[in-house]
Amino acid sequence: MNKFYGTGVAMVTPFKADGSVDFPGLKKLIDHIIDGGVEYLVSLGTTGETATLTKEEKQDIWDFTIETVAGRVPLVAGIGGNNTAEIEETLRNFNPEGFDAILSVSPYYNKPSQEGIYQHYKAIAEASPLPIILYNVPGRTGSMVSAETIIRLANDFKNIIAVKEASANFDQFNKIAKEKPEDFMLISGDDPITLPMIALGAVGVISVVGNALPKAFSTMVRMCLAGNFVEAQPLHYSLLEFTNLCFVEGNPAGVKSALKQLKVCDDYLRLPLVPVSNSTKDKISKELSLFN
Repeated sequence: MNKFYGTGVAMVTPFKADGSVDFPGLKKLIDHIIDGGVEYLVSLGTTGETATLTKEEKQDIWDFTIETVAGRVPLVAGIGGNNTAEIEETLRNFNPEGFDAILSVSPYYNKPSQEGIYQHYKAIAEASPLPIILYNVPGRTGSMVSAETIIRLANDFKNIIAVKEASANFDQFNKIAKEKPEDFMLISGDDPITLPMIALGAVGVISVVGNALPKAFSTMVRMCLAGNFVEAQPLHYSLLEFTNLCFVEGNPAGVKSALKQLKVCDDYLRLPLVPVSNSTKDKISKELSLFN
């Protein structure tokens, strides 16, 4: 599954002022990211504000994304949540044509036990028509998928092929990298620690910052994967402040502000999310100027 080596981008969902999906903006975004040299795209991950989208909107976005990508890069669909039966139903009705894998966030709010998390993903693995990338992001879900559970799932289900790790826990990363099956992939889910994660054995990143700066970020990741960490360090450091600004007032508000300034798409969000402050916009603009 080396199609998932390198930089994947968890795409934002552009909106119009009236709150409807901005499909021309989505086309510009897809072209902008692909032209920046990334390896693959994630459609409707959590960065895509999926919690505020209807089933019909999600399907329309997937259909449009498949048509626009037109096979230029691999494509991952975000299908996750905290209602296991609903996800199973979605997967059984999902048309996999045009997609290469599923990214599925661990259950949020419910705070299941590790056995509950295992059984949740077991049900998904048995229902999914495509390979699955687990997504561990305890800062958003309120619960941690332990390294032991990840390794157990990787060993028990051959169609669970990777984990997007956004726990910021290097003990977790070390254990996964050391004990995982050889063909199971560790993927960074935190832009600013992608370089050290690759040094530990990660095969790349699923990025937010890559929406705005796909060329710079994917270049840095390819340097790291080639073992050129010293050469990658200046680019890594140059991206840190911009990355921090993208998250300081919430994701995807920061990166949408950058995309508006780059004239890719507007910065509208759906409530309860709101645009970043003027102060943060100005700081983002200053950092963007360093890459133009």
